[in-house]
Amino acid sequence: MRRSFAGSLTGVLALTATAVVAPTASGGSAAADSVVIGGQPVRISETPWVVALSSRDRFGGTRAGQFCGGVVVAPEKVVTAAHCMSSQVLGVPLNQVRDLEVIAGRGDLLGQGGREIPVRGIRINPEYDAATNSGDLAVLTLSSALPTRHVIRTARPRHMADQPGTPAAVYGWGDTTGDGAYPLGLRAARVSVLPDRACTRAYPGRGEPAYQADTMLCAGDPEGGHDACQGDSGGPLVAEGRLIGVVSWGNGCGQAGSPGVYTRLSAVPEDLWPASD
Repeated sequence: MRRSFAGSLTGVLALTATAVVAPTASGGSAAADSVVIGGQPVRISETPWVVALSSRDRFGGTRAGQFCGGVVVAPEKVVTAAHCMSSQVLGVPLNQVRDLEVIAGRGDLLGQGGREIPVRGIRINPEYDAATNSGDLAVLTLSSALPTRHVIRTARPRHMADQPGTPAAVYGWGDTTGDGAYPLGLRAARVSVLPDRACTRAYPGRGEPAYQADTMLCAGDPEGGHDACQGDSGGPLVAEGRLIGVVSWGNGCGQAGSPGVYTRLSAVPEDLWPASD
């Protein structure tokens, strides 16, 4: 089944669209994000640019309200997947979510330390197409700035970090098994950037959205077993110390021949947030 990588505390909802679903909210109908498949625990001190998106009002306190991931690209800017801001994920229109926050500097969702920072502004990529998942990116403006050590550099067209064969890692708090096993701690899985031809072969668009090389990239393990999953939407794909992709969608979790699809950062309009060199 084609689905986005948002997850659920009570089970993943089947979708006809390709966007990732989010945790089930109080009074809402959306499903929650899940954990990295085939991953290992990582220390947030080593990856301070990874953040969790949270709304306890929508998703409860069991996992501190986590429903998607995000990445710090400037002291006051976090990028995530545009579909994470949809009513399909949130269960209500975005303007009805009163407590949208970013949890930064905390690897264990229920642990101590870190900061919970309210979001004061949201910009959806004007080139985002919900029907095809193209341009699946949103930029959140925080109410207070994070230290510069939290910021990761992003890939731009002149960089080569997103070339096929490059080792990469995907990070998140999503489903670790594909069956609704949600950890509280941050995890990462090692994957490789795959050639566009492999992604086109996996997602040719027969009755469902097709892979688009100009705005998407895909990564995974050709034999399966390492991937993003429900609950990881909006989280980072990192290679050579740069953010090259944001978790967007895919077919199942960790299946051979069905790699994860990511928003290609080098194709995102540069005026969405301050450029990094």
